[in-house]
Amino acid sequence: MRDVSPWGILNNNPLDRALELAAQAKGGVTPRPAVGAVVVRDDKIIGEGATEPTPGNHAETIALNQAGDGAKGATLYCSLEPHSFQGVTAPCTDAIINSGIRKVVSPIEDPNPRVSGNGFRQLRSAGVEISQESNAEQKLQAEILVEGFAHYLKTRHPLVTLKIATSLDGKNATRTGNSQWITNEQSRSRVHEMRRQTDALITGIGTILADDPRLTSREPSGSSNGRPRLRVVIDSNGRMPSTAALLSEPGEILWAVAEDVEVRPPTDSVTILKSSRCLGKVDLAVVVGELGTRRLHHALIEAGGDLAGAFNANNMIDKVAAFIAPRLIGGVEATGPVGGKGAESITDALSLERVTHEPLGSDILIEGYVRKLN
Repeated sequence: MRDVSPWGILNNNPLDRALELAAQAKGGVTPRPAVGAVVVRDDKIIGEGATEPTPGNHAETIALNQAGDGAKGATLYCSLEPHSFQGVTAPCTDAIINSGIRKVVSPIEDPNPRVSGNGFRQLRSAGVEISQESNAEQKLQAEILVEGFAHYLKTRHPLVTLKIATSLDGKNATRTGNSQWITNEQSRSRVHEMRRQTDALITGIGTILADDPRLTSREPSGSSNGRPRLRVVIDSNGRMPSTAALLSEPGEILWAVAEDVEVRPPTDSVTILKSSRCLGKVDLAVVVGELGTRRLHHALIEAGGDLAGAFNANNMIDKVAAFIAPRLIGGVEATGPVGGKGAESITDALSLERVTHEPLGSDILIEGYVRKLN
């Protein structure tokens, strides 16, 4: 049996490795959920895999193929319950049963109603031992990895996350418009990781004209890794210049303009989305609906205050990721990250639940889910 894991002899819980593999796949395999799997025998990983884009293999099949005959009597660790129905690929449960795997460890059920416990039941019926044993952090990581998938199954829309970066006094730029850099290098690295794991990155024409961003995820070396898969520019009046830096990067760009605006794609990578006007602007519901039609699971907003405020006013934000730097910018003319009219009272303000906070050097990342009112 060859050791295909960089860990060699296991000193850590192999479920952590399965979660790591799933995280590496996230953002590149939609409409599939990102899953990681490892096969362990005699305290060694003998096979591992992560979900491949359609029509490729699922994580479990890849791991089992690497393990070969060594899978008989071994334990399979999966970040998500193995799928149990015939789709583009055969059921993973069949592959697991046929391989002779003795035990499957997986922390959570698949949120897909076509699976949702059926995978575990099929395996138990075949004599495979099932364990959902995991610590609280592992279970949380497993749930976060598929939260966009679960959200899409319920709403047919992606999970929309608003990313903001502010000073302690809630400013995202000085009164002169300078904003580079409010947050530190660790925070900026985390933003690139978020971009890598999202399916669609949304920005507005104001950001394009002011900052000329590429809107790509970049490795520490500075090279682009080809994600996110879709970059979306909200540009009601079709002002995006043909020289915009993002046009020189690989990957599709969705250019959302008002239906009364005549524009032509400046490159073959640009797709135009026409929308009716809502209060004079592109109707954001049309944009989010298009992302849902494309079966995308995650959308990340990186935009100026006007667009962030519009998403907020239309109740289209599901999650917030706020990077807060230990700086005081001050000034009544310095801008904040969310524009628009805003809430009239504190009770009307957008509120978060299931909030977490994480230090990133001297910065703090606060994440939470928008509390939806019934």
